[in-house]
Amino acid sequence: MTGILVLAGTPIGDIADAPPRLTEELSGADVIAAEDTRRLRRLTQALGVQPSGRIVSYFEGNEAARTPELVEALAGGARVLLVTDAGMPSVSDPGYRLVAAAVEKDIRVTAVPGPSAVLTALALSGLPVDRFCFEGFLPRKAGERLGRLREVADERRTLVYFEAPHRLDATLTAMAEVFGTGRRAAVCRELTKTYEEIKRGPLGELAAWAAEGVRGEITVVVEGAPEKGPEELDAAELVRRVRVREEAGERRKEAIAAVAVEAGVPKREVFDAVVAAKRAP
Repeated sequence: MTGILVLAGTPIGDIADAPPRLTEELSGADVIAAEDTRRLRRLTQALGVQPSGRIVSYFEGNEAARTPELVEALAGGARVLLVTDAGMPSVSDPGYRLVAAAVEKDIRVTAVPGPSAVLTALALSGLPVDRFCFEGFLPRKAGERLGRLREVADERRTLVYFEAPHRLDATLTAMAEVFGTGRRAAVCRELTKTYEEIKRGPLGELAAWAAEGVRGEITVVVEGAPEKGPEELDAAELVRRVRVREEAGERRKEAIAAVAVEAGVPKREVFDAVVAAKRAP
C-alpha cells in the first residue's frame, strides 16, 4: 500500500491562523519535509506539538535531489507532510516537483488548506476579484523584469505579485512605466502581522512612496488593463501600445496593425500617431 503526500498551509503571520488539522498532521506524519527546519521547530513549539516523524529539509537548493527520497518513502507507505515557511506549498515555494513526481507514481496527494498571501492581498486590495492571475516573483534583472511586465500590459484580469522589499521601488517604477502611472494598485505589507499595512493608490504615487524604503513581506496587487473603446484611446495611448509591442519583438508595421485592430481604429490613425510622436521634441 502506498502512502500519501499532504501539502499543509502554514500561517503567513499570525500563528492563530494555523488550521486545526495542521496540528494533527504535524503530530502524526511519518516524514515532515520542511522548507526551513528551524522555522518548523518554532512553529511546532508555538502550536504545542511534538512531531513523532522524521524531519528533513526540502528547499530550493536540495528540492531536486530530495524528491526521489521522499517519493521512495511514499511508495513504501509513509505519510509525508510538506510545509513551507508560510502559506501553501508549491505557490512560489517548494512543492511542485514532489507533487508532480507523486502524481506520476499514482500516489495520492491531498492538502490541509491554510492561509494564502495571494488571496488575502487580493481580498484586501479593493481591486476587482472576480478574475485574477498570480504572477509570482518578477525577474531580478531590470531588462527581464520589464519584458515580463510587457507580456501582461494588456491583461484585463487583476494581477498579483510577490516582491522582496529591497526591490519594491524598482518594481513599482517599472510597473508605472509599462502599465501607466495612473493604474490602480495596492501594496500589502506584513499581512496578518502586527505592523500590517495596505497602501493603495496609482502606481506613480506608490512608486514615489516606496522610494523612501519599505520593510517586510510584500504582495503587490495591480488593477487589470481597462477595456477602452476607440473614442477613449488618445494618440499617446496608441503610441504606448505600439512601443510595448515593438519592445517585445514585433516589427513596427505588425505592431501598428495589431494596435489598430484592438483599438478599433484605422491603421492610418495609429501610424500618424507614431510618426507624430517620433517628430515631437
